[in-house]
Amino acid sequence: MFRTFNRCSTWLVDHPAIVTILILILSGIALLGYTVPEQIRDWFKPAPVVEKQSNPSKLKLIRQAPPDVDPISLTDAHTILVVDSDEFFTTEGIKALRAIVEKIESLDYVRSVFWLDDVPNLNIFGLREPIVPNERASEKRLMAAKEKAIAHPLVGGQLLSEDGRTLLLMVKFDWFYVDDDEDCTTGLKQVAQQVAEEYPDVNFSFMTTGHIPTYLTAIRTHNANKVKYQVIGYGMILLMAVILFRGISAVIIVALAPMFGVFLTMGVIQFFDFQNNPFNDVVLPVLLSLVGFTDGVHLMVQIRRHRAAGLSGRDAARRGVQEVGLACALTSLTTAIGFGSLSLAHHETVREFGYSCVIGVILTFVAVITVIPLACRTWLGRSIHVGHNKGIIDRHLGRISVVIDLVLTRTKLISSLGIGITVVLILISSTLRPDERRANMLPEGSEAALALNHMDKALGGLEHSRIQVTWNDNVESDSPEVLIAISKIDDLLQQEPLIGHPISIRNILGALPGEGDPEERMSMLDLLPPPLKRAFYTPEQHRADVSFHVQDLGIARYGPTFTRIEEGLTAINAEHPDFQFSLTGSAVWRWRNLYQIVVDLATSLGSAAIIIFIVLAFAFQSLRLGLISIIPNMFPLAVTGTYLVFTGQALEVVSVCAFTVCLGIAVDDTIHFLTRFREEQLNVENDHEAIHRAFTGVGTALIMTTIVLVAGFSTVVFSDMRDQRIFAIMSGLTISSALFGDLVFLPALLAQYAKRSQVPAIQEPEQAPIQPVEGSLVSE
Repeated sequence: MFRTFNRCSTWLVDHPAIVTILILILSGIALLGYTVPEQIRDWFKPAPVVEKQSNPSKLKLIRQAPPDVDPISLTDAHTILVVDSDEFFTTEGIKALRAIVEKIESLDYVRSVFWLDDVPNLNIFGLREPIVPNERASEKRLMAAKEKAIAHPLVGGQLLSEDGRTLLLMVKFDWFYVDDDEDCTTGLKQVAQQVAEEYPDVNFSFMTTGHIPTYLTAIRTHNANKVKYQVIGYGMILLMAVILFRGISAVIIVALAPMFGVFLTMGVIQFFDFQNNPFNDVVLPVLLSLVGFTDGVHLMVQIRRHRAAGLSGRDAARRGVQEVGLACALTSLTTAIGFGSLSLAHHETVREFGYSCVIGVILTFVAVITVIPLACRTWLGRSIHVGHNKGIIDRHLGRISVVIDLVLTRTKLISSLGIGITVVLILISSTLRPDERRANMLPEGSEAALALNHMDKALGGLEHSRIQVTWNDNVESDSPEVLIAISKIDDLLQQEPLIGHPISIRNILGALPGEGDPEERMSMLDLLPPPLKRAFYTPEQHRADVSFHVQDLGIARYGPTFTRIEEGLTAINAEHPDFQFSLTGSAVWRWRNLYQIVVDLATSLGSAAIIIFIVLAFAFQSLRLGLISIIPNMFPLAVTGTYLVFTGQALEVVSVCAFTVCLGIAVDDTIHFLTRFREEQLNVENDHEAIHRAFTGVGTALIMTTIVLVAGFSTVVFSDMRDQRIFAIMSGLTISSALFGDLVFLPALLAQYAKRSQVPAIQEPEQAPIQPVEGSLVSE
């Protein structure tokens, strides 16, 4: 393997013209991705399949279709305008509300506004009794109207909070007239505020929420962070590189490779339509920059060393590629495996991120192995050795060498500690439990996040779920048993403190005057307005719904609640065998799939770890070295998992991504150390001396890349997006602890368990003859 790779890599160094052509071809492909990705994707789309139309006469209609009635919906709104005030049911408050609604409805892009005045009449005699009375009503009449509104099943806890201080305006848009995203959020709020200012005696405050404001807030923040943190991250990387290298030419060359890799990746992934993934736009470029910069640093450290020793640019590049090129290839392979394991996840965003990372790592490695040697042969490479041995790490590495001396004198103790601590931390990390909150996708302090929290407190949550009730043909749709079953479900939900304001036909019938048995109450359904009757009841389909609110407390909090509800539904089903009860809705779906986060993490980490172990054992031709590498690679992940446990964090989708990405990055240092150790074992007789020389040989690059990686990820810690902060903190902590594991635990494990008899006769890398360079110490 060494010999084959050396020949291929040195061939690239010896043929700069071919490498230049390859770079231009790759650049052209990426440019197509930036300019015409849709046309390229269309080339690979299969021809549409023309389906044969079925004969309508042969279709069997199971049940009669419901009549053409538009039922009332308490959830079907593009944007919800949340109004807070203590003065809704005052003369001036009613005037202001009606003026606000009238002004909003007059906007050309607003299709409708559903609010208290639009709630259907529950008077069975058809007499109009408005929920919001005339503004000329007396104070006593206004207070009575407030109490009646809160008691109304479609108002209290649905459109008006139980304390009467929070009111909802459900707005739907005509998208043909929407010119700006701001019209759907701040535009509405500004219109409402302008109208409210005309009524100085009332104090209204406004917020917007709903799926449109939430989506726009996430996208707006994502786009802002995409540019902001890439610029900051790249700037931090270059700054740290200048400080560490103490030579501008070397920094420029090293920076060119990851820049080219990111350019290629962001163009190519557009062929697969992955560019709108939130992780791809913000995290992926910084991540690939750091991965490419890491390999570039290892390569540049060796090339600078040989240039300072007197080799020409060509020979220094050849020698550098021979010495660390295979290690860079292995790190890229294992990193791609780590990232690629994300493709096994069930979450589409995570899968796309995994695919994009694999593409990016491959293209970034190609960029490193081609751009850096090529640039070293140009005028840029003439002075790359300037500043060699003057960097901060180079000058102080001798002091750090005390660490390796201490480790090698206590190998048994330190190796045992490494194994023991890793096992303990893994056990602690195993106590992590999955969870998910919708607010995590929003920047903290944003109006959308604040409104979501306010809806939890005022109305029991913004999100709705439901219990779907169906019955077979043995039960008539107007049978009293329907109402009996629904009443039992309603009683079941009322017992749960986390379930907010259940509503069904039971609540609506209960608001009608009079009392009676279910037989009498069911007959009153025909007296209700069709839009109200069919909001929760569709007799033609033998179906009814019981809807309820869910708070954004973390879906794991609802696990026991949903479990008890399902157990209760099973008991009710035993009493009503002709019925079927189904707990459904977005919150229920997220709860059912919550365990999948753990499965995805176990699948991703497990498959990646096994494949990486096999690759390392094969590459180093030693099963023992493959086993030894497990500890320094699992230790940083266990440290990060323990940090999440002690800080009260949950296992989330972003954690799955971070853990898997960190495994791919953490193994890089291990590979570089092991590669150098195997090479030194061929040159010296003593294993301790081989470990010491490997430490001093790669220590500079390991410490330098760790500092750069941590500095790069630290820039994202200041993001206002929680997921991005968690990703950055986990990455920085993992990479830092990986350095400790590779410089402390790995040498001890090698000294204790890597036997000399395990070293095969590997072909030593071909050495280029030293040719003095004009102005070097050798030529002098």
